[in-house]
Amino acid sequence: MPILPIYVYDQPVLRRRAKPVRGIDGALTKLTEDMFETMHSANGIGLAANQVGSLQRIVVVDLSVTEEWKDTKPLVLLNPEVVRQEGEVTMEEGCLSLPDIRDEVDRAETITVRFLDLEFRQQELTASGLLARVCMHEIDHLNGVLFFDHLGPLKRKLLNGRLNRLKNGDMEVDYPVVGAIYVPADPAVPKGPPSE
Repeated sequence: MPILPIYVYDQPVLRRRAKPVRGIDGALTKLTEDMFETMHSANGIGLAANQVGSLQRIVVVDLSVTEEWKDTKPLVLLNPEVVRQEGEVTMEEGCLSLPDIRDEVDRAETITVRFLDLEFRQQELTASGLLARVCMHEIDHLNGVLFFDHLGPLKRKLLNGRLNRLKNGDMEVDYPVVGAIYVPADPAVPKGPPSE
């Protein structure tokens, strides 16, 4: 399975709304497998299709790399939509499309997501905590929304310098990208916390 390059800020595909998946075929199944491989190689826990340049409503999630969620099975969500939200919690978020940028974001504590699985059957998932947050983060991607869009004006203004450096390719990342400089990972240097 090939590792796909991840599109980083300010690539236009990240701001476009993805289109619904209309059916399952070999190309879609392969894309989801490649998305998992790409996400794992970049130390991620969630990835939306437009982050790898595809405008299909596909999200992959794998929290099993974290100790607390190690027994959680990886998920593929086709055409996901949040149909219920409860509570609110603030937590730091990062993003594979915004390397080295993290900030605290307010999101619902518990959600219900309706989606299609890889057999094109409708499913509903009620999730709390990190799983809810990752699902909302990735569904935002499918709608052309980045996590810093949820921040207040002052926090967004404080990010402008780092976003401009990223936009200009002045940041280095250790996974293949479109829009910044790729630096192969040094296996002796531990990776930071997982990103969505």
